[in-house]
Amino acid sequence: MSVRAAALGPWAVGMVAIVIWGATPAATKYAVADIDALTVGMLRTGLAGLAITPAVLLLRLPLPRDGAGWRLLLISTASGFIVFPLLFSLALAHTSTAHAAMLLAFAPILTGLIGAAVERRRPGRMWWGGVAVALAGVAALILLRGQDSGEATLRGDLLAFGACLTVAGGYVAGSRLSPSIGAWSATAWGAVLGGVVLFPVLAVQFMTGGWPDAGWVAWMSTGWLALFSSLLAYVAWYRALAGGGVARISTLQFLQPTVTLVLAVVLFAEAMTPALLLSGAAILIGVAMARRG
Repeated sequence: MSVRAAALGPWAVGMVAIVIWGATPAATKYAVADIDALTVGMLRTGLAGLAITPAVLLLRLPLPRDGAGWRLLLISTASGFIVFPLLFSLALAHTSTAHAAMLLAFAPILTGLIGAAVERRRPGRMWWGGVAVALAGVAALILLRGQDSGEATLRGDLLAFGACLTVAGGYVAGSRLSPSIGAWSATAWGAVLGGVVLFPVLAVQFMTGGWPDAGWVAWMSTGWLALFSSLLAYVAWYRALAGGGVARISTLQFLQPTVTLVLAVVLFAEAMTPALLLSGAAILIGVAMARRG
């Protein structure tokens, strides 16, 4: 392999993860069109846990060795693999793909806020300036809605913000657990434990209410969420970060909302209103400022 190819490799692998995550709101939108939103959220984690269990057992991925590690794993599991999929699926049943993408782009700010509180750090002025700009964008996106907001309801946007807040807490717990057992182990065990919690609920639901009567598009979308969004994208992202460095590769995250917005226009004919674009720009600029700070 040439030096040039080796240098571009992490960027290419990182883009795979970004494209998958960028397509996640669209896949969720397709899934909840035919399947109950809560069922989609449970299937997302349940199927991911089922798929990754053989690898976890064969590779003997490590588990936490102390109570603090187990608490972090349980918080990461509950936040990232149980509550987040449920809230985000519910959100996409009541808001647009574009609004969900812009609110999810705010996750790095919330992750930083929670992390700073947990670690008792005092970030600098530029970081706080970025937080203020991004928060203004979020407030404008949620509160300043007109007739051109379409299917983006206040309820759906608040659910998406709640999902964003929840997953940010999961990121912080996972990041504090990863140094002891590894990022991949933390993610894989989170999916397995999430599946252990949700599969009995799904079993009871299917036995009492029957199998969801949905088309192949909804089922394919649910499978995408489980296998690609919850598993493959994480593998690709960790590999890219390891090969290209966190500081360099993490800048790719700014492309994720762009991928989602393009899909929102192409697949759902969602209108890119001036209010949406300005709010989204404020969120992304604020996140960029906070990263530099």
